[in-house]
Amino acid sequence: METGQPPGQWDVPPPPATPPRAMTDIELRVSKRLLWVGTAAYPLRNIARVYTFTLRPKRKEAVFRFLARTGIILAVAIGLSIIAGLISLANEAGDSGASPYEADPSSGGSGSGSGLIIFVWVCSGAALIYFFIEMLSVVTAPSHYVLAIETAGPSTAMVTSRTPEHLDQLVGYVAGALENPDTEFQVTVEQLTINSPTNYHFGDNVNMYGGSGNVGIAA
Repeated sequence: METGQPPGQWDVPPPPATPPRAMTDIELRVSKRLLWVGTAAYPLRNIARVYTFTLRPKRKEAVFRFLARTGIILAVAIGLSIIAGLISLANEAGDSGASPYEADPSSGGSGSGSGLIIFVWVCSGAALIYFFIEMLSVVTAPSHYVLAIETAGPSTAMVTSRTPEHLDQLVGYVAGALENPDTEFQVTVEQLTINSPTNYHFGDNVNMYGGSGNVGIAA
């Protein structure tokens, strides 16, 4: 039985199917006087402003916050070390019956005080490492060029795109829909991925929603 396969092409597999669209893509559309951003709907009459801007991390604040925390941790660690040393001297003096200033620092009674000092500085070092990594996560975080849609209430929707010009054009599309509520259109944009919203300059108060790691829409 013959097939329509061209000669010499018996071992060539068929072309692969078109891969599915990335999960980071969402639909932004206007339909029946509603603006849909993914699964969130905003009545066109409640939209107060549409604009684009660059969402930047609070890098300077993160550095200052780390320096302040470092100062506090070091001050507490030094204070606790001094207290532990005085307690150790007092214990040694009580055991030998001598004045705290006459006690022998090399005696065995200093073991508990030395252990406490080591514990304090180990905890301080761990805290400094944690806060340093936290600072780096903000300092090295990327900026995002976003399209923001503000409503008459406190809510703001944000989306992003690899092409800034695409977002600038969307401002005109949404503005046109506000002037002509019967207008309908649909475009594909990208979800805004923010690990920690408090580390970014939003301009106004924005609460992030959208699942693990605050991936999705700011509303």
